[in-house]
Amino acid sequence: MPRTPRPTIVLVGHGMVGQRFLEELASREVTGRARVVVLCEEPRPAYDRVQLTSYFSGRTPEELSLVDEGFMERHGIELRLGDPAVAIDREARTVTSRAGLEIGYDTLVLATGSYPFVPPVPGSDSTGCFVYRTVEDLLAIEEYAGRSRVGTVVGGGLLGLEAAGALSGLGLETHIVEFNPRLMALQVDEGGGAVLRRTVEGMGLTVHTGVGGREITAGPDGAVTAMSLSDGSSIATDLVVFSAGVRPRDELARDCGLEVGERGGIVVDERCRTADAAVYAVGECARTADGMVYGLVAPGYEMARVAADAIAGEMGGTGGAGGAGASFTGADTSTKLKLLGVDVASFGDALGRTEGCLDVVYSDSRAGVYKKLVIAADGTLLGGVLVGDAEAYGTLRPLTGSVPPVAPEQLVLPAGAGAPAALGPSALPDDAVVCSCHNVTKGAVRAAVTEHACATVPEVKKCTKAGTGCGSCVKVLTALVNDELEASGVAVDKGLCGCFAHTRGELYEIVRTRRLSTFAELLDGHGREEARGGEGCEVCKPAVASVIASLAPVLGASGYVLDGEQAALQDTNDHHLANLQRNGSYSVVPRVPGGEITPEKLIVIGEVARDFGLYTKITGGQRIDLFGARVDQLPAIWARLVEAGFESGHAYGKALRTVKSCVGQTWCRYGVQDSVRMAIDLELRYRGLRAPHKLKGAVSGCQRECAEARGKDFGVIATANGWNLYVGGNGGATPRHADLLAKDLSDAELVRLIDRFLMFYIRTADRLERTAAWLERIEGGLDHVRDVVVHDSLGLCAELEELMAGHVANYRDEWAATLEDPERLRRFVSFVNAPDAPDPSVRFVAEREQVRPDLTLLSGPDIPVRTLEALEGSTAR
Repeated sequence: MPRTPRPTIVLVGHGMVGQRFLEELASREVTGRARVVVLCEEPRPAYDRVQLTSYFSGRTPEELSLVDEGFMERHGIELRLGDPAVAIDREARTVTSRAGLEIGYDTLVLATGSYPFVPPVPGSDSTGCFVYRTVEDLLAIEEYAGRSRVGTVVGGGLLGLEAAGALSGLGLETHIVEFNPRLMALQVDEGGGAVLRRTVEGMGLTVHTGVGGREITAGPDGAVTAMSLSDGSSIATDLVVFSAGVRPRDELARDCGLEVGERGGIVVDERCRTADAAVYAVGECARTADGMVYGLVAPGYEMARVAADAIAGEMGGTGGAGGAGASFTGADTSTKLKLLGVDVASFGDALGRTEGCLDVVYSDSRAGVYKKLVIAADGTLLGGVLVGDAEAYGTLRPLTGSVPPVAPEQLVLPAGAGAPAALGPSALPDDAVVCSCHNVTKGAVRAAVTEHACATVPEVKKCTKAGTGCGSCVKVLTALVNDELEASGVAVDKGLCGCFAHTRGELYEIVRTRRLSTFAELLDGHGREEARGGEGCEVCKPAVASVIASLAPVLGASGYVLDGEQAALQDTNDHHLANLQRNGSYSVVPRVPGGEITPEKLIVIGEVARDFGLYTKITGGQRIDLFGARVDQLPAIWARLVEAGFESGHAYGKALRTVKSCVGQTWCRYGVQDSVRMAIDLELRYRGLRAPHKLKGAVSGCQRECAEARGKDFGVIATANGWNLYVGGNGGATPRHADLLAKDLSDAELVRLIDRFLMFYIRTADRLERTAAWLERIEGGLDHVRDVVVHDSLGLCAELEELMAGHVANYRDEWAATLEDPERLRRFVSFVNAPDAPDPSVRFVAEREQVRPDLTLLSGPDIPVRTLEALEGSTAR
């Protein structure tokens, strides 16, 4: 085969690692001195396989792409899509593609990745059986799920849980079958696995552990109908996804005589070179010098860097950041993911295999949180497992191998539970690896600011590549960049967004003192120069809308969030005063203060759910949620609910949701105060209060704490002498116990302090900042908040009380106001070109066992004529 004037590099495979290899070549200017040809099996360029499941959340395959527009053209790279290599002739140094193209090479790089392992289960080739690996796999699963009711995932590891989340999101009853005794057996220990399982099952998924698939049964048409398990049980299922691990794709190497490991993987040395000096292997297809086949992207990226260094050195280049002598001797296998909405992370010796190691464990099964640190006898941090709250991962992982500057138990205790302030990124040594995907240290981040004049996080990302991989280090990266800028005397831009240089708290003060009632006034008068006269962005518009709504009584503005300009500023849910659901329908949540409800009102809710075919669920906040309503049905539904005495529960807004309560002294033999009455009074007082984020409260009638008040933004616990007030709790993704603000309060004192606390929070919190995060961020923390709202150290209390009094006096139910105004009703149509009837192509599915009847808009004498007339005359949203 004649040689070309320039050396030819052939890359077989164009996944994440293959694309990274090309970028590494380009950064070393190798692409300008060599012909580079890429043979890609898939019909699309490299995409982010780590984020593959985000396709089901609305991201398109194009948005997942890892290839910058024009990258191939700029570097003269020849990319052949849908044309994989099928044969290698090492003697002739040629590669043959499936299309019959024969390419001569000087250097060959194999980045063929891995293939999904399908256990040898009889019937696994039936229609309805899939693997979960590529975009095409997801497209096929999505199409088949449309005619399925039950789905089963074989495999409870990282990808298996992602697949299960996808099936559940597609509306299928979902089962997970895992051969190991716990989920994610390679990443979490028994305790973490138990918490993870409890959380997953709490989401409605069924978990089967310690069993495997024995046989898949198909019907006469060859489609899956059931899967029998090794314990003798059986699952009636319509769809099966195999996600039981992967195996190296090394068949090309085997066929051309390259050495492979006993359990697969192309054997390479520390330079990622095979026994043939002209052939390299990187990524999941390679068995590295430490005898490992790595299934994570970060080690693959490191191998791509090492191989590119070696090839650049052979061509007379200078190599990359690692130098021409870079080598691969092992990799960090730490992982941090959000699976089914649950944060899961593991790092270092997570399973405690080191001899003589000790465990430090914090577990709160009620909150779904488990944290374990593995510590050596001398205090060295060896590794850890985090489930439910992985906030500290970005700091803990870089500390692995060193003795942390604080006691281990202080690293796992939640904020507000006796632990000091969280150990911040500033405590990390300069040689700590902040970004494991690109092996970027804290020192490199600091150097990007001090030596390369990077002044923003995006600039540091571009300079170092930190934060451009899995993204788990971005929070730590941001903190490090801001700390370094401030230490250098550079003012850090803490503005709300690109439109405003002010924080949300500063904008609140501007709106309040200047009595601005529109977003346009605020943007034109106080926005950044380049943003004035514009329309704002998706960050500032809802934030300012919330500020204006919370100050409406002071401004003399309409408190109705959809009047005039306000309508264009709202988030998706507020646009229709309802929660948008995954399938495009909406939920309806009437307010039920304190969970107290009459039989007559219960009957009305049941009749509405029945007549409109809505799925019903009793929530944890003592309300009844009705799911599956179309936009055009919302007014008719609410007309009946308002007629029965219900009002909006504000489940759609950044506002008060509920004030939960136990039954208190009226019924409970332990109760010492009337918790139900107090919960109702508080909920009715703060209903409709717009805030930076949602607000939840609770009142417990005694110290037994049945209402879980210490997991709420404000929680009240009865004592024999009155009420104890706790603030800043959060039962969400990062659970935090509330802190005691004041104790033994009378009814009047309690209400006055909650008024002040909530208004001070609304006044000073950042956008989308819960009270828990606000209390930890605000300077002085709880002590400062206590000084302000209890002791009036800033002289603000009278003003805060006045603001709350204005809210209480001016509150009006949004849905009652909507039903009385034909103009407001005009936005409630599903389709502008068919306002009177739903589109017949829109398909609704049964939710569990509740079968939806005909969804035609129901009318009747119980729906006000004005409501129907407005709906019939609607022509625009």
